[in-house]
Amino acid sequence: MAKFQRPQLPKDITEEERRAAMFDALYSLDLSDKLERRDNDKLSYLSWANAWAEFKRAYPNAEYKIIKNPTTSLPYFNDPNIGIMVYTEVTADNQTYEMWLPVMNGANKAMKEQAYTYQVYDTYKKQYVEKTVNAATMFDINKTIMRCLVKNLAMFGLGLYVYAGEDLPNEETLQNDINATKKQATRKARTATPSPTTATFRQPTQDKYAGIKAALSYCNDQTSLMNLYKQHQNEVENNAEIKALFTERKQQIQAA
Repeated sequence: MAKFQRPQLPKDITEEERRAAMFDALYSLDLSDKLERRDNDKLSYLSWANAWAEFKRAYPNAEYKIIKNPTTSLPYFNDPNIGIMVYTEVTADNQTYEMWLPVMNGANKAMKEQAYTYQVYDTYKKQYVEKTVNAATMFDINKTIMRCLVKNLAMFGLGLYVYAGEDLPNEETLQNDINATKKQATRKARTATPSPTTATFRQPTQDKYAGIKAALSYCNDQTSLMNLYKQHQNEVENNAEIKALFTERKQQIQAA
């Protein structure tokens, strides 16, 4: 991993320009040899130790803070219905950024104080199967806090590109959306009674997503894919087929 080198800046540079230059220097830092992946996980991670070491080289006076629940004095916030959230705060160069992260298991499902089950469609068995999310432990919470810190540092530019595309739908969510769409389409087909005239003379419809599909083939990295997703977020979220194409392209880029 290349070590951070402070950019050479002119003396008459403004504070805003200096901060922008520092952001670019951190953003362009190559961290590829320090990225890690959990078992059966396609997302990449940077260890907190490596991230903090590089950040302190850039900002020797940087400080971080783990936000504690004022009611419990514990380093997490819990909602029995939706799960556990942790927060961190980083201050450097007179700037403070806050970050948050839910406690999740290996399948990126929210963990709670109590174990719970959920259903997901098994494409091999052609039926819904039940899965269990174990109760969160302090180990899970501690691990999430440090991962949250790394994500907090990315707000200053360090390893920010690692998170590009992380908010695209995952395979499990995508499959559930596809199955729901299929069920809805089946119900509509059973209740619909189109007239013979309409069925006979209906004009062929054009594919209004043809432009998006074509643009996907030109996305060769996570950044360009994420930009395309943001440009057409409404269309993607409302069409399971397009969601599937984005997820497929994301996996192709990660595997390249």
